[in-house]
Amino acid sequence: MSMARKLFGSQESRSYTKENYSNHIRSIEERYVQMLLTNTMSNTFYADQNELLKEASALHHEMAEQDPDFMAQAIAFARQTSMMRLQPLFGLAVLSGKRADLFAGIFAEVVRYPADLFDFLMILQGMGRGEGGRAVKREVSRFLSGVTEYWAVKYNGRGRGYNLGDAIATAHPKPESERQQALFRYLRGLDTELSLLPQVEALEQLKRAESEQEQIAWIERGKLPYETVTGAIRPSKAVWEALLRQMPAFALLRHLNTLQRAGVWEDTRNVDYVVERFTNREALGKSKILPFRFATAYRQVDHPQLKAALREAVELTFNNLPELGGRTAIFLDISGSMSGQYLEIGSIFALALYKKTEGNSLFWLFDTRVLDVKPSRKDSILTQAARIRARGGTDTGAPMRKLLADKEHVDQIIIITDEQQNAGSPFYGELKRYRDKVNRQAKAFIVDISPYQNALVPQGDPQTYYIYGWSDTVLSYIAQSVQGYESMTERIKNGQPKSAV
Repeated sequence: MSMARKLFGSQESRSYTKENYSNHIRSIEERYVQMLLTNTMSNTFYADQNELLKEASALHHEMAEQDPDFMAQAIAFARQTSMMRLQPLFGLAVLSGKRADLFAGIFAEVVRYPADLFDFLMILQGMGRGEGGRAVKREVSRFLSGVTEYWAVKYNGRGRGYNLGDAIATAHPKPESERQQALFRYLRGLDTELSLLPQVEALEQLKRAESEQEQIAWIERGKLPYETVTGAIRPSKAVWEALLRQMPAFALLRHLNTLQRAGVWEDTRNVDYVVERFTNREALGKSKILPFRFATAYRQVDHPQLKAALREAVELTFNNLPELGGRTAIFLDISGSMSGQYLEIGSIFALALYKKTEGNSLFWLFDTRVLDVKPSRKDSILTQAARIRARGGTDTGAPMRKLLADKEHVDQIIIITDEQQNAGSPFYGELKRYRDKVNRQAKAFIVDISPYQNALVPQGDPQTYYIYGWSDTVLSYIAQSVQGYESMTERIKNGQPKSAV
């Protein structure tokens, strides 16, 4: 018997929510994709970290037994398209022990940075796999052959349990040049000729610098990343100003509050620089920052110009998305289990959808009641999202009952929820009634942003699409599905090009 069966019991056609409401079981492929795209193994409203880890382990192993080819495709999809890390790395570790060929085929797509490598090796150790065997060592060695000085100063010794020196000791890669040999020696903590490694030399000199002017000189000379600098010294305001202009966009976004505390925004030139970066459409596209990340920064900063730039950044992120076409009903779950990041993500997503329809849509909030909030198409997404609060229980059938009672004709229904029904009537029964009485062709899109494995709709409904997790590709996926594309699981099976997802 598989590990999943031992943990979850017999696989019947229905499951139950935490409040004992009847629900549907997903196929193993759908459950696996959902886990990869939503389950960060953080605590959730109904499940703690240990429970999520146990479920994840079981499902990874069952997927490896039943369909390792699909498993490999799904892992690569989750890492490359949705920028998820921990679950794809966990899956990769499991796959390495089942199918070395499939593991080798996707290793470079999943392990992209040294931090990925460290977490992968830590997962292997936690699974009792030690160093993972020859197939793992071969791929780790290939990865290490591409290590640069920049990676050496940024990632070595970053407190993830492993560092690049440990990885070199594990895989024993052969240096291909005198410079690479010096780099490997440095990472192993051995005596090294630093003149061969100017960026490493800049870091070592920074640690010994006695003045602020010296520190800035070595930072600029070595183009040292902010993580390395903050790990080596305690930055002053002037040092933060030097780091400001070399920070990647996501790092800059995460450190707006730190820079504020350091007094960096006292100089309007610094503010203008950041505003320009976060209102540059092309730069935002390259950064691949998910829109809800701006909401976190928005809560943390006080500077009015920066808050305005963050509001504009979210609008720009969604501007180039495809049109949905037809009339749309958007239902956002605001029940208690959605509190925190679920509701923050869901609110931004739902409001972006509403704006994209240019008013040709309904926008309703629901818990056990339904609220027609009539959002403004002029106010910013972040401003309006900040006003939405979690409350009450969950009745996923409530908005469908109102839609039917009002005889509202819509072409697609989009519900954003964690699917934890605990009151009222189930969504699917109300959806069937709506299709019978108002619009037989209505498509339903269930955007599930939680790791729970129950489902609102049974398998086999060709007009209902499940979308798991959140990324800036979700709206594109909905728009393409409206035009007749396959389910998310089918796309992964068919090798849908990433640019089309």
